[in-house]
Amino acid sequence: MRKERLEAFSDGVIAVIITIIVLEMKVPHGPELDALTPLIPVFLTYVLSFIYVGIYWNNHHHMLHAAKSINGIVMWANLHLLFWLSFLPFTTGWMGENHFERWPTVTYGINLLMCALAYSILQWCLIRHEGRDSPLARAIARDFKGKASPVLYIAGILSAWMAYAWIGIAFFVTVALMWLVPDRRLERYRSAQS
Repeated sequence: MRKERLEAFSDGVIAVIITIIVLEMKVPHGPELDALTPLIPVFLTYVLSFIYVGIYWNNHHHMLHAAKSINGIVMWANLHLLFWLSFLPFTTGWMGENHFERWPTVTYGINLLMCALAYSILQWCLIRHEGRDSPLARAIARDFKGKASPVLYIAGILSAWMAYAWIGIAFFVTVALMWLVPDRRLERYRSAQS
């Protein structure tokens, strides 16, 4: 399979995920602005999840662009990532509808952690397939953000479980802000090679 086909399939799945997340926001029953007040937590979780899906979409694109080819293991690793991303509409809706209570927030954090681990597995499979001297392997190098993210997710999960859910949310927002600026390592490496 060509890598472009895998990227197109992934783009389609990610588009569906974003669509399902937005469908969790129900239209209020009332014409007054105060009818929107109960939707604030739902909207905030939508924004956070939209940003996360956008981050994964952007970095997934850059990672596949750096790859020359894929194999069956890479395809399964990609499906593994899409599997965990596809849970985001459920965990997003549950957390928003329950106003950031403990268990919905913990579950959301676990979902984010699993997405991060699945992305790392996909990245590792691509590097293993293409070799340690591949453009992807050279560009990733130390991968500080990739290693720090799971640690921050675990801190957020534990904080939401043992203390207050809003502390967990603060960790999740921190990771999103850390990745909001796209991973430029692949772009820099490609520019240097040109």
